[in-house]
Amino acid sequence: MKEITVEAKVENIAAVTNFVNEVLEAHDCPIKVQMQIDVAIDELVSNIAFYAYENGGDATVSVDIVGEPETVVVSFKDRGKPYDPLKKEDPDVTLSIEERQIGGLGIYMVKKSMDEMLYEYRDGMNIVTIKKAM
Repeated sequence: MKEITVEAKVENIAAVTNFVNEVLEAHDCPIKVQMQIDVAIDELVSNIAFYAYENGGDATVSVDIVGEPETVVVSFKDRGKPYDPLKKEDPDVTLSIEERQIGGLGIYMVKKSMDEMLYEYRDGMNIVTIKKAM
């Protein structure tokens, strides 16, 4: 498992994405899977940056390739206020854009594009884990 810790700012999404992509490319991860994970990284790091902290803080992202078939496991950890994104009701995507409430679409996209998405609050940390088979 490899990990990176960055200040929880949207400016650091590229650094996290590049870090994860280096691991994925070293394991010959298919480009489609890599792109789906990149979108998830963007959404989840953005959520930490915008909502976890009032006065700034860090985010730690770890990546590992496990199992057979190989599965990418990426975890996002922060010490911000507890928040379980899985408890948010999915948006009604059958409604027109004008009728939809703002928010929630990014997490919905992550849930739909990953094989599994988990949340736990442990040792004062929010931990969101996504899994995607290669």
